[in-house]
Amino acid sequence: MGLALGCLQVEQSTVAIREVFGKYEDVLEPGCHCVPWFMGRQIAGYLSLRVQQLDVHCETKTKDNVFVTVVASVQFRAMAEKAVDAFYKLTNTREQIQAYVFDVIRATVPKMELDSSFEQKNDIAKAVEEELEKAMSAYGYEIVQTLIVDIEPDEHVKRAMNEINAAARLRLAANEKAEAEKILYIKRAEGDAESKYLAGLGIARQRQAIVDGLRDSVVAFAENVPGTSSKDVMDMVLVTQYFDTLKEIGASSKSNSVFVPHGPGAVKDIASQVREGLLQGNVAGR
Repeated sequence: MGLALGCLQVEQSTVAIREVFGKYEDVLEPGCHCVPWFMGRQIAGYLSLRVQQLDVHCETKTKDNVFVTVVASVQFRAMAEKAVDAFYKLTNTREQIQAYVFDVIRATVPKMELDSSFEQKNDIAKAVEEELEKAMSAYGYEIVQTLIVDIEPDEHVKRAMNEINAAARLRLAANEKAEAEKILYIKRAEGDAESKYLAGLGIARQRQAIVDGLRDSVVAFAENVPGTSSKDVMDMVLVTQYFDTLKEIGASSKSNSVFVPHGPGAVKDIASQVREGLLQGNVAGR
């Protein structure tokens, strides 16, 4: 009904291009406007002033001959003061921006190695933005921001990079494990050495105490019993200890100790006793 009466409403963040018999006449701002169609005036089209986003996937290769897919996100908008240029100069804005992005990326990334391309994403984005700003401003468009959102190498390259990283981490883990085992062995050896040192001190003190006790016993016995020698005292001490040992073994209900004479002559005596026992057993069996 509004068009029939020559009235037109333009939405916010949008401008309309008005023509007279096919020739540009004016840019209509948001609001209500009179467009008398019967006088040859008409709306050629509308132009959005909102920020738009274009994601561009560009395949290229790095300096070390690794093919990667670079994903660039370009945010742009038409400028109200250059709405005429933005509406009439470009047929397909998105394809034009995409062509410039391809050109800049394929000129920048081949100068970098793969690792550097990941580290210098901001440099790539800045180069793309500067080139787009210089080219698109002549067509009435403003480049708001350019982002390199992803750099994706070939699947085989990613797998190889993961394997290299995994191998490096395994090597580091093996080194750390070996270092830990080394420290453990060193501490264990130090503990064993300290334990043996302390045990030796204990044995030395024990023997020293035994020697001191025997000396005191011999001196006391010789003073109280005139006419005895040191050898007599030592023989008596050894006999006393021998009977004390027998007493302790006999007091145990589950003792399995066997006393065997020792010395070169004792072996011959044991053999003779075994032989006589066998002979006596044979005689008794008859």
